[in-house]
Amino acid sequence: MLDLLPEPLKAWLGPDVTFWLGYFTNGKHIAFFVSVHYTVLAALLGAACALVFGLMGAALWTSRNPWLRWPGAVYVNMVRGVPDVLFFLFFPLAFEQAMEWMRASAVCTPEAAAERAGQWPPCPDANIFFSTYEYLALACVSLGIVYGAFAANVIAGAMRSVPRGQLEAARAFGLSARQVLWRVHLPQMWIYALPGLSNVWMLIIKATSLLSLLQIADIVQLANRLGAPNFSRSAGLVHGDWRWGYYLVLLVFYIGLTFVSERVFAALTRRASRGMAIEGAAR
Repeated sequence: MLDLLPEPLKAWLGPDVTFWLGYFTNGKHIAFFVSVHYTVLAALLGAACALVFGLMGAALWTSRNPWLRWPGAVYVNMVRGVPDVLFFLFFPLAFEQAMEWMRASAVCTPEAAAERAGQWPPCPDANIFFSTYEYLALACVSLGIVYGAFAANVIAGAMRSVPRGQLEAARAFGLSARQVLWRVHLPQMWIYALPGLSNVWMLIIKATSLLSLLQIADIVQLANRLGAPNFSRSAGLVHGDWRWGYYLVLLVFYIGLTFVSERVFAALTRRASRGMAIEGAAR
């Protein structure tokens, strides 16, 4: 970008300003700015997966069938205790090695597998290289599984919070069980679930800082690289340890994302409470 500026403008800006313009518009910083979309995509897709797993887990946990209720209870109560960073590393690695194992059974000859006994993958042809977006998809599913358990707990509690009298009144008007669920129970459930789901969303936003563990060049990884002491053969030490400055930028970014999220959930709460006689529901 600095090369596009005319020389008179560079002279007017001065050497200090032109240095910073060139520094913050080089290829590494452009990649830093563009990498924001990895964080946003991971948060949005992870939240979508968490909502799907949460609805499924809550449906199982609140089922009248004990054969369905027990798996739901195990999922909700056990997965919540697993550290997110552990599952974040386990699921993509397990999925990748499972794919390589299935591929090895088709492409690896017994001779090639014998030569690499005790090594992984069993043969070079079975090795799979995932792209950044494939790792991002695995990361989103990992976030969905972990935080889906939290969402399931919130949704199950919200389902139980809907006044039973309203459900009985709906059945008294002749609505079937499915109609009561979709027309009365679920619409009123959201007003009780949104406060808890907003907390789950905040946890997912914080968990996006783990993307660098899957070799995804997200804003956290690039901030660490760009802020580290930078040496150049021609210029020597370009700058010292500036990581605190880049981490400060990340702090402002996440605070801004949190502020926007609060406004969005406040609007969703007002919309969900429209027409409902619940005191303080829109607060």
